[in-house]
Amino acid sequence: MDPRAHTPVTTTLRFCLHALLVGLLALAATRATDDTAVVVLAGVMATLYGAGALAPVVQPHTRAAAVWLGALGAVWLALLALSPDALWVAFPLYFLQLHLLPVRWGLPAVVVTAAAAITSFVLHGRQITPGTFIGPLLGAAVAVATVLGYDALFRESERRRELIEELVSTRAELAEAERTAGTLAERERLAREIHDTLAQGLSSIQLLLRAAEHTLPADAPATAHVRRAREAAQDNLAEARRFVRALSPPDLEHGSLAAALSRLSSRTSAPDLTVHFAVSGTPVELPTPYEVALLRTAQSALANTVRHSGARHAEITLSFMETSVSLDVVDDGCGFDPGSSDGMRHGPDSGGFGLPAMRSRARSLGGTLSVESAPGQGTALAVTLPLPLADGEDTTP
Repeated sequence: MDPRAHTPVTTTLRFCLHALLVGLLALAATRATDDTAVVVLAGVMATLYGAGALAPVVQPHTRAAAVWLGALGAVWLALLALSPDALWVAFPLYFLQLHLLPVRWGLPAVVVTAAAAITSFVLHGRQITPGTFIGPLLGAAVAVATVLGYDALFRESERRRELIEELVSTRAELAEAERTAGTLAERERLAREIHDTLAQGLSSIQLLLRAAEHTLPADAPATAHVRRAREAAQDNLAEARRFVRALSPPDLEHGSLAAALSRLSSRTSAPDLTVHFAVSGTPVELPTPYEVALLRTAQSALANTVRHSGARHAEITLSFMETSVSLDVVDDGCGFDPGSSDGMRHGPDSGGFGLPAMRSRARSLGGTLSVESAPGQGTALAVTLPLPLADGEDTTP
């Protein structure tokens, strides 16, 4: 009858309840062997109880349970009218009523059952003693305390189980997020290593071979070999750059840097914070390391704005100029003192690592990072990178 987990404890309690009710009915029938009606009613009640206990439709807080309890109560009242020994069956009935009925109906049902037991004792002309009233009432109190206490413990156990499941789920999500972050960090590291070593080396080889090709006479035997070597270096440089693009952040895989920054602005959320993105100048194609550096800088700056500034408005501007490209992130938050160690701890870089990382990334591409802020006056961050040469050669260090 109980939809809860069938633990050994609950199974034992149900078995004891069944045995108690059947045993008390058997006792009443045994003590009234000369009264056929009592024996028959005891048998009918035991049969009805067994049918309801085995019926799958009899579940707590259902209409079937209420009907079954009503039928049991009617048979018990008839049995109680014939035999005073039937009043002891009231004790297991308390547990059934409290278990199967809502509290607002279960408690009145227990009171009515206890009153019926006391009334039966009086009507059968038995000697009235304090135990006449204390026994049924004490049994009802014990049943109420037991059932309500068990329900409270069960609810607490369920809350703990749900909390444990939530913690396990959260831990799995955190582990997956850490794996994803580690994968992205490793991809970015490999992209920078390939760009800074292999790609730059092939670019230098190509430039040197081009210079050698220009100094050799057109009919020199080595000219053809130098040209083929330069073409091979150029093909491998293009392949290395494809590797770098493949290892770049996913935000840059399906669109331009401007599109990635626009998506970043739209999905950045915080209470009362609005982020706008704008592009200034004529966009040009940027090398992958440039796009990665600018995107990571914008992500870090916006994260600091959300966590620390309390800003209501933030502006991201990507500006293309003749010889450089710049990214500006401006907010109207609480600001901080860039020159103060306390400001570095509590300001936008959350421990002093944000600004140094941005500055190092900009410096590795020959660019600069500047920060303007003051307590109560917001923050303006700007990173400027020199554009590659017009002929498309990558000359960044």
